[in-house]
Parts: sequence; C-alpha cells; structure tokens
Amino acid sequence: MSDLFSIEGKVALVTGGSRGIGLMIARGFVEAGARTYISSRKAEVCDEVAAELSKVGTCISLPADASNEAECKRLAADLAGREDRVHILVNNAGATWGAPLTEYPDDAFDKLYAINVKAPFFLTRELLPQLQAAATADDPARVINIGSIDGIQVPLMETYAYSSTKAAIHQLTRHLARQLGRKHITVNAIAPGPFESKMMAHTLENFRDSIEASSPLGRIGRPDDMAGVAIYLSSRAGAYVTGAVIPVDGGIATTK
Repeated sequence: MSDLFSIEGKVALVTGGSRGIGLMIARGFVEAGARTYISSRKAEVCDEVAAELSKVGTCISLPADASNEAECKRLAADLAGREDRVHILVNNAGATWGAPLTEYPDDAFDKLYAINVKAPFFLTRELLPQLQAAATADDPARVINIGSIDGIQVPLMETYAYSSTKAAIHQLTRHLARQLGRKHITVNAIAPGPFESKMMAHTLENFRDSIEASSPLGRIGRPDDMAGVAIYLSSRAGAYVTGAVIPVDGGIATTK
C-alpha cells in the first residue's frame, strides 16, 4: 500500500511546464521522484524553471513551440534521443482568447485548435513508441490531457474558441483511451476550475469573490490540488482509470 501512489523513477514530460497548471504538475512530479522534462515556448524561461525545480529533484528543459506539428515532432524526437521509455505524458500547453461575439476573430479558432487540440494529438502519436516501451498490463503508460470545466459547462466569459477546444480535448481523450487501451496506455483528462495562473489572472482579479462563492468548497484551487490528481492518475492507484474527465474545481461544474 505504501507504493500505491508512487511515481518514483518514472520518466515524465509536461508541456507548458514552466508556469500555471503545468508548473504545478511538474513540481509535484519532481518532488515525487519522477525524472521530469518540461517544455515551453520560451527557452530562457523553461531553462530557468527547470534549474529551480532541479534543486529538489530531476528536471530537464526541452523548449518547444507545441502549436505546430513540426515542433511536436522535434520535441518528441529530442525526448526519444534521451529516453527509451516515457511513462507519463502530460499535454498541458494551451491558450485562451476572449472577445465579444460580434468581434470574435477567425484566427482565434485556428490558434486555439492548434495548441489545445492538435498538439496533444500529434505529441501523443509521436511518442507512442516510448510510451509503449514503458507500458505493462499492471502499470500502463499514462497520457494526461489538460481540459477545463469550461468544456463541461457554459462559461460566463466570451471565450468561444477556448470552451470549444476544451470540449474537443475531452472527446479526443475518450477516443484515444479506446484506441490505446490494448497497448496498455491509459488516456485521461483533468478539467481544472479556477487556479492561480497567468491565464486566470484577469478573471480572478475581477471576479475572485464571486468565483469563490460559487464553489461548494469556497476557495480557489491550490498547487497541491492539481499535483495530487496528476500523481494519482500516474501511479499504480490510477492504473485502472482510462477515458475519464476529472473536474478539479471544488465542485463548481458538477453541483449546480
């Protein structure tokens, strides 16, 4: 039982791992003993965060812009050149866009579908050999996609492309779970609610009180809340869970 939630010695890649939700998960993995690679678009920031996390464990920077297929292929090849096996892939890199309906631009959909939906698909596909090499029937390899409660419920903000892409990544998660289960790879999604992050900064600055009031638990999410769910899904404790979309939102999306 003491090893049920252990991920010590596993190899993980977290995209968008230099800030926000990705950093929360990456820090949790590093502290739990996983050899953790983080990727983000800004190389200098990625390097700085990896150096900071390396003070408590093993963290390696692999900068990449996951918004296009060529960069996803390059990132996968870079990682494959370093690791024969990848136990955990966290597809977290993402973006949002808000604007009134009558002003909402066409390129917002193009940009957000590229990074929020296509990038997780491409990276999962390119890393299949390394995921399969790490996978066993008793301890599958894990793919964790980061969705959002905005893909479960209709958000108050006018973020049309964002909510659409998060609903899409939830469905893609289920589709990949069905396809990859026989290869001993689980695919799940975490759907965060409000957490302290750059993406949420404007919303929390203006609506923190009402958001906290809407939560049955009465607060904003904390880093350990996010890391805990990701570690659970990545450990033996989560080995029989696949195709799930898990809201981590204090009950906001599921108790109204």
